[in-house]
Formats: sequence, structure tokens, C-alpha cells
Amino acid sequence: MPDSKECFSSMKIRLSTDSSSDLPLSILQRYNIHVEPITVVCGEQSLRDGVDITSASLFEYVESGKGTCHTAAINVDQYQRMFQKLLADADAVLHISISSGLSSCYQNACIAASEFENVYVVDSLNLSSGIGHLVMDAAEMIEKELPFEQIVETINETAKKVESSFVLNTLKYMQRGGRCSSMEALGANLLQFRPCIEVLDGNMTVCKKYRGKYEHVMEKYVTDRLKDRTDIDYSRIFITSSDCSEELIELVRQTIVKYAPFETILVSWASSTISCHCGPNTLGILFKRK
Repeated sequence: MPDSKECFSSMKIRLSTDSSSDLPLSILQRYNIHVEPITVVCGEQSLRDGVDITSASLFEYVESGKGTCHTAAINVDQYQRMFQKLLADADAVLHISISSGLSSCYQNACIAASEFENVYVVDSLNLSSGIGHLVMDAAEMIEKELPFEQIVETINETAKKVESSFVLNTLKYMQRGGRCSSMEALGANLLQFRPCIEVLDGNMTVCKKYRGKYEHVMEKYVTDRLKDRTDIDYSRIFITSSDCSEELIELVRQTIVKYAPFETILVSWASSTISCHCGPNTLGILFKRK
């Protein structure tokens, strides 16, 4: 932790994150986790993720041909107001942000936190329920009343061990968001390529390209990620998807069980922030290494 931040222990800590963390409502309520909405811009409208817009309504808007959508980072003023509100009934705030390599949210949160002596911001180096893993770990440590400095140190270390990946069913949304070219999107569509995107060092990169029917691709993808591994933390895994069928999710769950003895398998849905870039029928498995 920075020298300018006092080390806190034996205090009431509020935990917060942004809407890209894709945690189920039951978990947010269970641990009293505050979620600050990222802005999703659709046409002339600026909408709050999870409040004014969902993934389903975003897909409906885009597929109708009305236009494209993009995201806008939470600004410094919004963070300052959030931290001030959370501190009204807490001694300290721990905020876990989307990767600094993917958004300026982290930088803005740090600027806002510098106005307070008892707010600390963690760069998750991740997105979606990859962030969710860190938030849940922090929540469990807060519940155990571990010292604040120990929680922060542990989360910063764990951030390097989260393994996040997902398979895209279409590159159209990535292409519209400027993350791939029109020719790449067209080629993937014609050849039925399903790119697997992995988060490495806080940034997204294509790690593999699958080809064929999506159900078969998902079985192969899960097998590739889990089979014959000895470095996996089997405490928890997320299956996170954007508008995928229950049948596909169950297929993925069964494949996970076949290759890895996770204690807990959690299913979550991608926020409109994530869906804005990955498009419909995207699915990923997200877990931690030892």
C-alpha cells in the first residue's frame, strides 16, 4: 500500500466495484457490495449499466439497426460522490476496479481516492467475473474481520492469479468497438472462426481460434482450459455468458465437472458494459491459479 495511506484494521470496511464485475445480485446483497454503474452510450443516450440498460436491451438496440453502443468510464466526480456516500457509514472503502489496461476507470478512481485518507483502489487487472473473484475474496476477508492492509495486500497478489477467458460467437461487436478490423470480422464469420480471448497482464489478447459448431467449440474450449492442470485453485469457478442458452451453460457445467473438481460453480450474466464489446452468445470460464 502507498505510504500516504494509513494502514487500517479492526474497522468497518465498505467494499465497492464497478458494473463490469458481473456478480450475481444474491452475492452483492449477501456481502453488501456497492456497484457503481459504468455509462453505456447508445446513440444520443447515456445510460447507466444495470440501471437504465441491460444486455438484452443493448442487443435489441444494436440488432434493430438503430446504431451502435460504446462505454464511457466512470468519471472522477462520480467516484468522489460514491466514496463520500460509502464513508458515511464506514471507516474505510476498498474499491476494486476494472483493469487499468481496459478502461480509465481505475485512473479516475485513484484520482478521486486521493481526496480521502481512507479509500484504497485496487487494479483488478481483469474484467467481468475475473473482477468478481477478487471482490468475493475481499468480501470474505472483510467478513472475517481481517486487517485492512492484509486484505489489500492479498487482493493485489491474487489479481495476478486470476485466469479469465471467453469465446466469441461473433466479432461484429468487437469490430464496431474498434478492437478488430472489418476484414478480421468478415473472415471469422466466413470461416466460422470462434476466437478465444484471454486477459493477460490486464489486457485482452486472442489466445486461440476455434472453428465449427458453437456447442462443440465450447466443449473443446473448457477441456483446453482445465484438463491435466495442476496449478488451479479449485475453490470457485464462474461460468459467465451474454445471452447464452441454459442448454449451453449446462453443457459447459458438465464439462467443467468432468475435468476439474471445483467446490463451487457459479453462473453469472455479462453486464451491458461487457456485452457491448463481446456481443451475444459469448461465454467464458473464469477461475484462479494457486
